[in-house]
Formats: sequence, C-alpha cells, structure tokens
Amino acid sequence: MDRILWWVFYYFTIYAFLPGFVSRTFGLRAFRRGRTEREVSLTFDDGPDPKYTPQLLDLLREHGAKATFFVVGAHAEKYPELVKRIYDEGHDLGIHNYVHKSNWVMRPRTVKRHVQRTSDILEGITGAKPRFYRPPWGIINIFDFVRRGSLQIVLWTSMFGDWKVKVGADNLYAKMKEKLGPGQVFLLHDRGDTLGADPGAPANTIEAVRRILEDGRKLGLRFVGIGEMMELTERFKAAKRSGRSVSARENGASRDETAAASSGVSKPRTGPFKRAVVAVWLLWEKLFRIVFRLRPVGDRAFMHYRIRKYGGPDLQLKDSSWLRRGDVVMEMHFDNAKMYELGMNSRSALQIAIKLIRETEHALPDFAREAEQLPDGHRIRALYGVTMVNRGAEGLGFETYELPRDCSPLRPIGICD
Repeated sequence: MDRILWWVFYYFTIYAFLPGFVSRTFGLRAFRRGRTEREVSLTFDDGPDPKYTPQLLDLLREHGAKATFFVVGAHAEKYPELVKRIYDEGHDLGIHNYVHKSNWVMRPRTVKRHVQRTSDILEGITGAKPRFYRPPWGIINIFDFVRRGSLQIVLWTSMFGDWKVKVGADNLYAKMKEKLGPGQVFLLHDRGDTLGADPGAPANTIEAVRRILEDGRKLGLRFVGIGEMMELTERFKAAKRSGRSVSARENGASRDETAAASSGVSKPRTGPFKRAVVAVWLLWEKLFRIVFRLRPVGDRAFMHYRIRKYGGPDLQLKDSSWLRRGDVVMEMHFDNAKMYELGMNSRSALQIAIKLIRETEHALPDFAREAEQLPDGHRIRALYGVTMVNRGAEGLGFETYELPRDCSPLRPIGICD
C-alpha cells in the first residue's frame, strides 16, 4: 500500500504537477515574459491550417509584424508549403509535439519521439533546427523540465480562450487590448480542430489580431518573434547585472513591479488562479506528510524526514561499505510551503539555489542530532533523498547516483524493482 501511495503521489506531484507549477510560478527553465521597451510577441499554437494560417500570414505581412508558430508535427508534415512560408517570411518556428497530446499522459520516451520527429520534419522543410518548444496546454512533466536539451521551453503571459467561438472577436479583442504592452507573450491559435476547440474560432482570432496590430502601431509597439524577444530580454538582464541604469517602467513593468525592482527584489505575480493552485499544492503536501508520517527536523522545520527501509539497488559508498536493499535509511524531504516562500522572495534561480544550499547546511546537524535521539538510530545506514537537482550536493557531503535505466521513469530510485 505504501508503494502504491508513493507512486500516485510521485506521478501527480513530481512527474506531472510540480515541474509545471515551478516553471509557471518562478519562470525556471521556461521563458514566459520579456523585459523590453516596446516589443510584444504573438504566438500561435496547433497549426498550420490550410484555411486560417495563410490569412494570418497575409495579415502579419501587411503590418510588417513577426510572430512565432508552434506547429504540430503531423500538420507540418501534411502542409510543408505553409511551414516553408512561415520560415521564409521571417517568423519563428517552434515544436508543439507531433500530435496534440498532453505530456502528462505520455511516457518520457514517447514525448522525446514526438519532439524529435517534429524537429526532423521542420529541419527537412526549412533547413534549420527549431530552437523553441511549447508542450500542448503548456503542460510539462519532469523530463521536459530537466532534459529538453537545446530546446527552450516557451510559455506565455496571457491567454484568452480564443479556441472557443463563443468568446467572439469583440470580446477577444477587448481582452487582448487590456493586456497589450511591452514584454507580453500572447498565446493564440491558428487552428480549431484540437480537443475542446471550435473549428471556426480562428476567424475571431484573426479579426482580433488585426485590430491589435493597428493599436500596437499607434502605441509605437513592435511585434517580434520569440527569439528576438528573448535576445532583448537577455540584453536587459545583462545591463542590470553590469549596473547600468535600466528603467523598469520603460520596459512595460507595472507600478508594483517597478517598486519591487527598486527595492532589489522582483517577486513573481500571484493572481487568483495561481494562489488557488498553490493552496491545492500545499494541501496535497499536508496530506503527504500525514500519510507517510513525516516529522520535522530542527527549529526551522525547513526539512522533514521519515525512517524507512531502503528499496533501491545496492550502492557501494566511497568508504567501500555498501547500502543494500532493506537497510534502514533516514529519508529527507523539503518543506514545500517554505520552498514556495523562498522562491517568491528570490530574484533568480541562482539565488534560490544559494538559499537552498544554506538551508540544507543548517539542517544537516539537526538530522544527526535527531538520529542520535531515536531509539533505533544506530541502525540508520544513510541520510537519503531523491532529487532532480543534484548540483552542489557533493559539496555538502552527499554522494550522488543516477537513476538506474531499468527503473520505471515514474518511480523514484527508492522503490525500483
């Protein structure tokens, strides 16, 4: 029963939910917002479509605008001339899997095949390897999060439900106009035959985009591909690092973001949806602690532990001793509520990593004292944990081991068969 519960928790939290939550909340390993003076990125998913994509390309060309198209491999294979036109007219191309299926319901190998097959198709048509990847519905699993290689995951700042006809062109335009500003990455669609979409919906999208392009011209905005948006954002960050004066207001930041920048802390936004997701996540965390009987360690309670029998493959340690199946280990877990607080009050991924290292250093003596006080503490063979981020662990005295290839990708090393 313990194994089944762990498998369920691992799938719904570590494999599926947590990577997407981290990337959407903190922007780690995924680009979702630019830091620019007057640039906006329009991105279109699910195409190409023989009816709507040509209309959209005509509209963009008429206004001298560039966009990004995240194409489905099967559609690109069927309409190579549209892919070629997108590329030849200076727009960016990205991968949206070979078929429009969520990464949560596919094994990592299957996702990898989808991405590679689509990449080969696009390279065969354009002669250039695609650099960008957006998984369907923006849903990523842990393997997308840590092993997407040279592809940059791209999410968005705003989406508008444009896949439904009932939204209407006027309402869609109003929503887009409200969000229009420098650094925005709009999620839109140029095809309407995916699950939950309406076939005629892209007509509303094209009409709304027409009016947004006109508004953008009047406001002095430029519509650019995601590649240029990322390049300009990196220049902005480089200028900040070098100490040059950069106006957050000039780059489309809100008043709150400007105040945060001036205080030295740039906090991610927490809208109602994000707060609700966080609440569900932390509730799930509490349930996990109860079910698996985790106990806090130390006065900060930044980490928890449980005593269990090791269930992974035999490991030879540096002192030539062995950790074998059935040995008693002290399994450590971060407190995700405090992890969330740490992330929200950090300015970068590097700062998060530094804070994590410091908290772990502080907790290690507490683990030792806790083990000494336990009735069977002398039987504990190792302090043990599973992580997808192992850099820096050796400096704290840990030994790291790769997840064995014969283990299921949905199981942590501790419960491999």
